[in-house]
Amino acid sequence: MSMKQILEMVRGFEGVVELAPEAGSEFPEVAWGDHFFYFSPDGRVPQREQPFATIVTKNYPGDTESELDPPDRWRLNIHVGRAKFTELTGEDPRATESAVDFSAADTALPHPVYRAQGWIAIVNPGARTTAIAADLLRHAHEDARRRKTSHNRDPHE
Repeated sequence: MSMKQILEMVRGFEGVVELAPEAGSEFPEVAWGDHFFYFSPDGRVPQREQPFATIVTKNYPGDTESELDPPDRWRLNIHVGRAKFTELTGEDPRATESAVDFSAADTALPHPVYRAQGWIAIVNPGARTTAIAADLLRHAHEDARRRKTSHNRDPHE
């Protein structure tokens, strides 16, 4: 699954806002070229919520194990929750040690930094992970929508 295909798919989800910092923007240079997806029907990037999925195109300080700096390497990150994380990886998301090769491509892996929060990572999704990535993105979007709508409900209803 190409990055373009993922971007097109996620951009088509209802209520999605994409933050895609570009060179020269007010965002830190390290974020330029990356993509952050939120459920936000009002069209604004939420100030107090994490995205439900991201695409990063380079190493970040403290996040280098995926080896994203070589050309044409990038990583899809998806918030799946702890139960789905364990189902996908066979690991406890709160484990502090893992024998995983975080640079392996086309494999659903624990996120090298945010695993404890229930995030998985797929470096260069391909034939093995296309279907699971699409399914996980749909579920992450739906979970974000559900959290947002339940959070915004009047508690007196």
